[in-house]
Amino acid sequence: MRVVALVPGGIGDQILFFPTLDDLKRYYPNAQLDVVVEPRSKAAYRVSKSVNDILTFDYKDRNSLADWGNLVGTIRDREYDVAIAVGQSWLVGLFLWLTGIPTRIGYQGKGASFLTKTVPFKPSQYAAAVYHDLLAPFGITTPTPELAVNVPKPDIDWANSEQKRLGVSQTGYVLIYGGSSWASQPQALDSIYPVENWQEIIQDFRQKQPDLPIVVIQGPDDEQFVRSLRDYSLDIKVTSPDNVGKLTAMIAGANLMLTTDSAPLHLSVAVQTYTIALFGSTDPVKLLPNSDKLLGIKSPTGRVADILPKAVLEKVWGG
Repeated sequence: MRVVALVPGGIGDQILFFPTLDDLKRYYPNAQLDVVVEPRSKAAYRVSKSVNDILTFDYKDRNSLADWGNLVGTIRDREYDVAIAVGQSWLVGLFLWLTGIPTRIGYQGKGASFLTKTVPFKPSQYAAAVYHDLLAPFGITTPTPELAVNVPKPDIDWANSEQKRLGVSQTGYVLIYGGSSWASQPQALDSIYPVENWQEIIQDFRQKQPDLPIVVIQGPDDEQFVRSLRDYSLDIKVTSPDNVGKLTAMIAGANLMLTTDSAPLHLSVAVQTYTIALFGSTDPVKLLPNSDKLLGIKSPTGRVADILPKAVLEKVWGG
């Protein structure tokens, strides 16, 4: 069986789709599973254990008919048996109909008339479970499995070396991510937590746990954020993993992860690191599974900036 899934969204959205792919592979171990994702999201599949091939298409771009036609041709050539549409779009539904794939699965709603099998869209539940509902037409109705990743050995080795370089391999460390490189909504003002708030949190750690290192993740677009933190607290340590595998391995080694709504949040869930996540307009119930290791703090105003450092620290020390 050859299956293709059309999965728009960022790296975090892809990671939340992993349990669906993993379960499909578990029930159909010989199936070929391919995905069509936005170019910015291809990097997520470095830590996937179930996908065979990754095709890219910028769903959000102003694509011409020729762009869609080229994708139709590519999909047709691969002769898929099943297509899964993760988004709700009449255009994607039409596209799948044009590919001639015999079984086309998606949600009830927009574009459903072009599909052969549909499932109810239940957005109030954990996002990974929303995706997992798409497996019902395969006869798979078991509970959604936990997020899981498969980190390549070279990335684990890099993280071990990085922890030694930072001098944290024996002590453990608190890991902070507050940048925009890996953010779910990098341009959204309501998803940014101010540097001065992070500084207050770091200062409190210094007072209560002076020997516990603070490590900050710096992505390619986070130089200003990290520089501002260093101007205030020169003894913070900085790590700059250049792929999702290295990032995941560094998260796995942390004692605690503090993060905004971002791809690192979902990676932290997958490796079961204790995590405190800050949310603005998004609902923690939809982005965090039930776990004693996970705490979500929702802004009272819908803006992450309005979460008081005191509220974060109460979760840290009172947990």
